[in-house]
Amino acid sequence: MYNTTGATFQRLYGVPVKAVLYMTPCLLFLYVNGIMLFTLMSKPVFQETTRYILFCHLLFSDSLHLTMSMVMYMLAVTRLKMISYVCMVMSCSAGIIAIISPFNLAVMSLERYVAICFPLRHAQIATCRRTHVAIAVMWVLGSLNTLIEVFVFVTIESTPFTMQIFCSRYNLYTQQIYIELNIAFTTLNFVTVGVIIVYTYIAILVTARSVSSDKTSASKAHKTVLLHLIQLGLCLSSTLFNTINTLIHWHMDPVVVMHIQYVLFVGLIIFPRCLSPLIYGLRDPKFKHIFKYYFAFGFGNSVKPVVNVS
Repeated sequence: MYNTTGATFQRLYGVPVKAVLYMTPCLLFLYVNGIMLFTLMSKPVFQETTRYILFCHLLFSDSLHLTMSMVMYMLAVTRLKMISYVCMVMSCSAGIIAIISPFNLAVMSLERYVAICFPLRHAQIATCRRTHVAIAVMWVLGSLNTLIEVFVFVTIESTPFTMQIFCSRYNLYTQQIYIELNIAFTTLNFVTVGVIIVYTYIAILVTARSVSSDKTSASKAHKTVLLHLIQLGLCLSSTLFNTINTLIHWHMDPVVVMHIQYVLFVGLIIFPRCLSPLIYGLRDPKFKHIFKYYFAFGFGNSVKPVVNVS
């Protein structure tokens, strides 16, 4: 998703206005994410509950994604050159971070599936240790595509590591094999995550209709998994950025194209990563009250809320 950043923004019309419109929501949601992360770290009960550990990791990865997006945006609009290996490090980091959130959504769906469909075994299965192992596996799987790209680059590319370039994937990875690798891994990752989320949604929905189930908890869980599926769709839409970007170049005026590219970048790449605190954090009544306390710096409520997680 970062491979067209330089080409997209280098000729932008009205860069200062667009920069303000772009940076403002990013900084706002970074602040919100920061408060939420502080809230999650402030209470031991949040650090010992699987769903809050996963939510904390989701906020962390989305915050990294927003930060990296702002850095790449500033490099693009300032036309700053850098040596190839520094650009490779940034590009690799961006690629890994981008795929972590969908993996996290899949694991969050599995956690809800176990909680509703196997409530008696949930405490045994969804332990803190296993949650941390799952997070480590996410990062390993998310790194596979990048590691293969680096191996191919070292093997077949003749670009000197010290050459000065504008940092973008197009300038760094010039062979067709990189496009094919990216398509293959993106398709595999999103199909796998999509199947997991759809399966858990259907299983929870069936359980919610069972006479013996806790209908309130099951109903809330299947709505949460449905939100996971919607957010996965938004994350998947970010992969359409390059395809749409290529198509509009052939049919529209260049000035109009620049504005459309900006809207697509914000709408398809940035906006989905700003939704996590709204979709998950503010829906949780236990988390919401203490978050509001920290968000307002304790004004209007001199007594810190007490949290009990069942």
